[in-house]
This record gives sequence, structure tokens and C-alpha cells, in this order.
Amino acid sequence: MKRILIIDDAATVRLYHRNILEGAGYEVDEAVNGIEALEKALLTTFDMYIVDINMPKLDGYGFLREIRSQEIAQAPAIMVSTEAETGDQQLAYGAGANLYLVKPVKPDGLLTYVRLLIGGV
Repeated sequence: MKRILIIDDAATVRLYHRNILEGAGYEVDEAVNGIEALEKALLTTFDMYIVDINMPKLDGYGFLREIRSQEIAQAPAIMVSTEAETGDQQLAYGAGANLYLVKPVKPDGLLTYVRLLIGGV
């Protein structure tokens, strides 16, 4: 089963994404910030990261830059943010995101992109 780590400081957003992904058969874990996400990603393997930008302790850009510098198997990352500026997208891709989506993400849209990047469960 494919494993996805959702990284967002908002519990409602994590729950929303979890329900969509688990409903499609993916295994989901959560982290409330980039530090917790790094700890989990270095201990276990994930097939994908869904990352918010604005979080305390370590933001989404910092998490992606750090995870991309590690000598571990690299999983695709979708950055999901309320920020819709072109500069934010460029920063996300520069940090290592594979895709940039603006919240709120429609369930069908999220699943389409997840399946494109990592396939079905």
C-alpha cells in the first residue's frame, strides 16, 4: 500500500486530505510542522509528501530543501497552499516540489495528481 505523509499545522486541513486519500485506499500519516515531518521521513519511507507552506518551526520550503538534501529515496511532493502568487510557486519548485496546488483542493483533483505522481494504491 502506498504511504503518504500530510504536513500541515491545521488539523482541519490534515483531516480533509486524510479522508480523501484514505477513501481512495492510501495509507496516511500526519505531521504538524516540517521538523516533525523530517523526523518521520528519516525513520520510515513514504511514497509522497503533501506539504503546506506556512507552518511553525520549519515551513514547507525548509522541509523540502532539507528532505531533498538527504541520502534517502526521494518521494514526490505536492505543495498545497493558500498562497496563489507566481513567486510562491517558483519558490516551491526551487525547494523541490513536484507540483503546486492552491487550497482548497477539490478531492478529484487531488486524487488525479496523486495517481499521476505515484500511481494507485
